[in-house]
Amino acid sequence: MRTIRAAAAGAVVMSLALAVTACGGGSSTDGSGSDDSPKELTYWASNQGASIEIDKKVLQPELDKFQKETGIKVKLEVVPWSDLLNRILTATTSGQGPDVLNIGNTWSASLQATGGLLPWDDATFAKIGGKDRFVESALGSTGAQGKDPAAVPLYSMAYALYYNKQLLADAGISQPPATWDQLVADGKKIQAKGKQVLGAEGANVSENVHHVFTFAKQHGVDFFTADGKPDFTSDGAVSAVKQYVDLMAKDKAIPQGNAEYAQNQSVSDFAKGKTAFLLWQSASANLKSQGMDEDKYGIAPVPVRSGTPGTGAQVNSMVAGINLAVFKNTDNLDGATKFVKFMTSDDEQKILNKAYSSIPPVAAAQADPAFNTPANAVLKDTLAKSAAALPQVADESQFETAVGTAVKELFAEAAAGRAVTTESVKARLEKAQQQMPTK
Repeated sequence: MRTIRAAAAGAVVMSLALAVTACGGGSSTDGSGSDDSPKELTYWASNQGASIEIDKKVLQPELDKFQKETGIKVKLEVVPWSDLLNRILTATTSGQGPDVLNIGNTWSASLQATGGLLPWDDATFAKIGGKDRFVESALGSTGAQGKDPAAVPLYSMAYALYYNKQLLADAGISQPPATWDQLVADGKKIQAKGKQVLGAEGANVSENVHHVFTFAKQHGVDFFTADGKPDFTSDGAVSAVKQYVDLMAKDKAIPQGNAEYAQNQSVSDFAKGKTAFLLWQSASANLKSQGMDEDKYGIAPVPVRSGTPGTGAQVNSMVAGINLAVFKNTDNLDGATKFVKFMTSDDEQKILNKAYSSIPPVAAAQADPAFNTPANAVLKDTLAKSAAALPQVADESQFETAVGTAVKELFAEAAAGRAVTTESVKARLEKAQQQMPTK
């Protein structure tokens, strides 16, 4: 999911999520949907561009096109990431929500557990051209395993290592690092030239979770057991979190001031030439909007512990992206389905994903030459070979809040100059695990 979402996932999200999932959830309506209002739809779009106004400029012409084709007017609201999950959870409990909405793909199983979203069985998928139109990696983040998906992929993203070509050349570095040890070693050369090494959003709980999830995969572990129970304090999970935080606490690669970043400041630092490296999802459009020319930076796979990215312990990204969901109790079920078909059509996928520098999850659109840029080559290869979906379990959104906050607190300790030890990491993760719902 797009990581401009800030740390405001916090206590309100936790209390709402607990109310929904710990009790089994479910919309307050019968969830059958209807076609009582066939000429209008309400659409909540997530903030993908550099601002809400940019999103409106991207989306409104496409919604007008849909109205011209179908006669259905779409009322658009672009919802900031800091509000989106709260708004969705409130809607699922009240039964009063939009007809169609964007959800971060990592939330799919959590929102599925509320019972408020339309299931996408084979018959429903057939109405939009069939499930086989979508790439497999994107479908892996649409709901709990063994259940019909709760949403349809809309935008696909992956993390990459963005590097400033000039800063690396000035430090005598000929190619981007393939391993974390290489990045730390390169960082010392970069710091000797008076520049910062690696940007991070240390106060952004979701960004934190995305990275420690990837580090955990590289340590061969997950944060949940095979049957979906939280397992935050295994030796591998503790080591993974410590390795990430140690990039600030021990290796000094992440500047201490980044412990307070939560609003894309690390992207701005990179665009301004302050930082040599950036870990980000599909950052090209964001960097361009901040005045950084594409020839000033390169894009490489995220480093791994050793070797090169691949499957198993060589995972180097979570499967990021945005899904499109329909509320069960929509009063324009037919129109909502038509809208999903429109937004995931080959032509619209090309238009929208070009605008957001993301990757189309629709295979035919992804094959378009427009998505064969050097940047997209790295992202597509990552999604195909070395990205893993976050756990598609009902408690995933609470996991993001609890573990992401633990990492935020550890970064704050590091920024204050206090030691980050194995024991202190484990204590934070134990506290996070205690905050998870009990069934």
